[in-house]
Amino acid sequence: MSEEMSSYIDHTLLKPEATREDIIRLCREAVKYKFYSVCINPSHVLTAARELQNTGVKVCAVVGFPLGATTTAVKAFEAAEAVDNGADEIDMVIHIGALKSGDQDYVRNDIAAVVRAAKKSPVKVIIETGLLSENEKKLACSLASEAGAAFVKTSTGFGPGGASIADIQLMRETVGPKVGIKASGGVRTAETAREMIKAGATRIGTSSGPALV
Repeated sequence: MSEEMSSYIDHTLLKPEATREDIIRLCREAVKYKFYSVCINPSHVLTAARELQNTGVKVCAVVGFPLGATTTAVKAFEAAEAVDNGADEIDMVIHIGALKSGDQDYVRNDIAAVVRAAKKSPVKVIIETGLLSENEKKLACSLASEAGAAFVKTSTGFGPGGASIADIQLMRETVGPKVGIKASGGVRTAETAREMIKAGATRIGTSSGPALV
């Protein structure tokens, strides 16, 4: 199961105090354990891309992280620069306040702009489930799907709560079989990860990857 589990994992380090040496260590762990990707802040993309060249491990960069409240133009620029620097995937945070204000067009257009800026790189949309009602979760997932996102993702890990089985099931029911789901936030054991995958998750975001496998 450990090898199968490895292919689901985005090995994550998003702490503000992470050093260049920490990022290099993260990348080497990802290669050792055959994780799907490393998930890092945009300023570390060049370092990770160099370290992971020809290893098969992808580089995932976060955008508008962790609040999602930067402007659409800034998110799009951040995504484009990350891709230019070697990011293979983008994890963006929605504008949570706009969603709660009922401004569906803003949220949809915000996501679509990042999808365009990322070009062929898949975009995962972090909806921050801990701040949303059930109806808001459904709406966020629907808007992400409409905007061309490849995945919806539960949490930043910096907000309240984290991934739950109920949220993964709700997200899967909402987006159907074609959109990926990333369970992120509080996934620290192999048992929890397996439960998330059984519920419909197709990727696991965790800083506890080595312990999981």
